[in-house]
Amino acid sequence: MDLRFERCAMLFGEENFAKIQQAKILILGVGGVGSYALDCLWRSGVSDITIIDYDRYDETNQNRQIGAEAVGELKTKTLKKLYPTITPIHQKMDMAWVAQFDFEPYDLIIDAADTTKVKIEIAKKCYKKLIMSTGSAKRFDSSKIEVASIWKSHGDALARKIRNELKRAKFDRNFTVVFSPEEDQCKEKGSCVAVTGAFGLTICSEAIKRIVQ
Repeated sequence: MDLRFERCAMLFGEENFAKIQQAKILILGVGGVGSYALDCLWRSGVSDITIIDYDRYDETNQNRQIGAEAVGELKTKTLKKLYPTITPIHQKMDMAWVAQFDFEPYDLIIDAADTTKVKIEIAKKCYKKLIMSTGSAKRFDSSKIEVASIWKSHGDALARKIRNELKRAKFDRNFTVVFSPEEDQCKEKGSCVAVTGAFGLTICSEAIKRIVQ
């Protein structure tokens, strides 16, 4: 066995670790949340990871995003250098993209995208496989992070908006969200990697639990 994963195999057991190594995961958005989910999954033994993002790094990303020292570079290109086994797709995620993209080949979909309408359409299309990040900005207390069904999430404006829009669409299926009910600590989109990174790590933990259970 590759010594990189010796301690993962000790923890999960050979059978479960084999499941982790065989998992096929899609990450939508690799910013402050998605990049940490990627790092955690890759270091836990998942090699077949597809990432989708359209942005380039800028200086303001450096407080919370893995790879952000490569200012001006495409996020997908930089992360491919850091995690050689992944499949990067440089793509703007909009409603047309959600409608035509084939989510079927993936065991799990991790939604760390920013656009609310896109998140809602992704939920409608692949809720059975979905783990969604809600709002992680404006907070710094990682102990407040929770995992629940979208319908049991609380205290987060983005999650509330998603719930309301799904109700209007008469969509009542369950999917998992990672959220924090911590009150906003600022008006603008201030952020702290203690929370954005912890969101990504929590998503990784939830993904591993799904894979091995």
